Amino acid sequence: MIAFSQIVARFGRFGAASAFGENATGAAPEQGTEVSCAWDARELRVRFECADVEPWATITQRDGPLWEEEVIEVFLDPVGDGACYFEIEVNPLGTVLDLVLRRNRSGYKKDFAWDCAGLRTSVERTTAGWTAELAIPFASLVAESPRAGSEWRANFTRIDRPRNRERELSAWAPTRLATFHAPERFGVLRFA
Repeated sequence: MIAFSQIVARFGRFGAASAFGENATGAAPEQGTEVSCAWDARELRVRFECADVEPWATITQRDGPLWEEEVIEVFLDPVGDGACYFEIEVNPLGTVLDLVLRRNRSGYKKDFAWDCAGLRTSVERTTAGWTAELAIPFASLVAESPRAGSEWRANFTRIDRPRNRERELSAWAPTRLATFHAPERFGVLRFA
């Protein structure tokens, strides 16, 4: 049974924000994160609000190894079978990494050549940390946009790397593993 679901509201307002749990245990992370979503016929919007006393990143090259620093991540499996899913990352500088992962006999093959065509992102520093907003065009993911009642497997994650402390992995749907890459443990997005 899937414990995490998010109702995705139509544009005009974001759905209710959902708080993250530490990925391995589900406990509250040191620095919290909330995610909310909205959609229309063309795109999915995702907004992250990250509490962070010192947001930082140095990587500015698209498709660079953003996971080595502080970053938020979106995982989307529109079919829901775990055979293929999309990953989009954004760091506090607004740098983007987008890729598609396809299951093979030895696990998953990462395809960094895929670009999420038409993706728009914005990042803002706040007094409490930083926010990131993504507008993800459905046409870059699927042949037909979802309709009201559609469900996708998804996860929203964060890698927080406070200076002089261990990194912290947190997620909307904690996988209870040392990795986010467990599509069978993703939550469900319900398009309302």
